[in-house]
Amino acid sequence: MTDVASATRGSSRPSIGARAFDALDIAATALFGLEGAAAAAHAGFDLLGVVAVGLIVALAGGVLRDVLLGDLPPAALRTPSRIIAGLAAALVAFVFIEGVDAFPVFPLQIMDAIGLALFAVTGAQKASASGANLWVVTILGTLAATGGGVIRDVLLARTPYVLSESIYGTAAAAGAVVTGILLAATGRPRLALGVGFAVALALRLGAVIWGWSLPRIA
Repeated sequence: MTDVASATRGSSRPSIGARAFDALDIAATALFGLEGAAAAAHAGFDLLGVVAVGLIVALAGGVLRDVLLGDLPPAALRTPSRIIAGLAAALVAFVFIEGVDAFPVFPLQIMDAIGLALFAVTGAQKASASGANLWVVTILGTLAATGGGVIRDVLLARTPYVLSESIYGTAAAAGAVVTGILLAATGRPRLALGVGFAVALALRLGAVIWGWSLPRIA
């Protein structure tokens, strides 16, 4: 069992380099922590509630990704960097947003979109590095990107964006599939992550700004 786990962890090591991958992953963690905590503060949660929601939202996507890939224990539990990033982001949100009832929603949506795009491409890249096919790469990238948001919305007692905002999970899936295709076709991780990130971010921001949506049943 140990040999299998070691092999799995080794095969899923990001090809862009551990430090570069960690930097992107921690940035996504901090952004989701900041956005999740800001949403909790905006909803009237106290300090403990804000920090708890921010930390859970920050870590959920990465933990889900690593568990599904068999990369155990998850990266968030192997080193303190992601936990520190999530906690710091949550505290920043509490300090600057507490009591501001009219805090604009749009900046939160931008932070959420950036975190969504980052988790989509890093999830896809890590899945691809483990040898997964394009279907699995797309699914894991999408789950990594949307998992934290789903938990955030459940904790805030609102319908999850991934179910109510049609260009949310779709944006994450598009970024993940583009990343997976470019990784397989070019073997250039930085190009693949950059283009995939741009696709996911553009789709999500387009939906926020211009109201893009998929067809609905009347």
